Amino acid sequence: MDMLHKVVDFCIQHQTILGYSTVSLLTAASEYLFSSVVFKCPCNSWNMVYGSSFLFAPAFVLLLLGCMVNAKIWRLLTGKCSPEKQCISCGTCARYCQLLVPMAAKTLVAPLTWIVVALLGANFYECAASGSRRIQRFFCKDNVTDFSCRKNLSRIPCDEELSAKLSSEWLSLQAQSQVIGWFLIAIIMTVALISTCASRCCSPVSYLQFMFWKSYTEKEDELFEMKTKEHATKLAERNTNCFFEAIDPAPFHTPSNEDWQKISLVYTFNSDEQYYSRIHKYVDTNRVNSTKLREDE
Repeated sequence: MDMLHKVVDFCIQHQTILGYSTVSLLTAASEYLFSSVVFKCPCNSWNMVYGSSFLFAPAFVLLLLGCMVNAKIWRLLTGKCSPEKQCISCGTCARYCQLLVPMAAKTLVAPLTWIVVALLGANFYECAASGSRRIQRFFCKDNVTDFSCRKNLSRIPCDEELSAKLSSEWLSLQAQSQVIGWFLIAIIMTVALISTCASRCCSPVSYLQFMFWKSYTEKEDELFEMKTKEHATKLAERNTNCFFEAIDPAPFHTPSNEDWQKISLVYTFNSDEQYYSRIHKYVDTNRVNSTKLREDE
């Protein structure tokens, strides 16, 4: 039982990393299935288009899916272009961009994993490169029968005997793909490390306070979702009962549109106020205003 608790605690503490790892593994498995089952290089003039489509189109689809299922992006963008809203100031726009960048970075995990795994596998790149005119010119520049050389080069992914005769070109395409894949991995890790260091160095709070802030935010989101469902269920039950039983509705408090807008605004941490979210600021501010109003009365 103690071991189970340790495993659960470990998963909770590292749920973000485990989530990214799961997405990466699923993406790698999907790429393997595509390359071994679905992908069939045509070995003609369509090599470039066909290979490139398998290399980049799934990555683009994964990027779109990542944006669609990211609830934080929709929470940030919903209602911001409404005609009733006033023009967004430059400062607000900058804060939106500051929040959107890390959200967009999270959606790039699956697309970049697809591209990296595909490059290391080399199947898609070999097909696309064998149909590239620039690569064909490079390999066939010293060949007298230039047209025959280009035709043979495009047939390499499908003809084992031909690939054995032109092994240097074949191995070169594989090497190119894998080198690009490793360089892409190095670039991604470097950018991730630099951006993480920069964001932590510019953080308005210390490491321990940041961990507290992160825990508070996660718990607040969890409780808010639970309370939202509970509150919506009670309101739906009241309205449904009143409709079918033809009775007057009992008083039921629901946050106003103004209250919803207050907790939906972009929030940035202010060390002077030390509020950890919009709800935190809303609750404390309303409590202070209510206390002052009672004192004035």
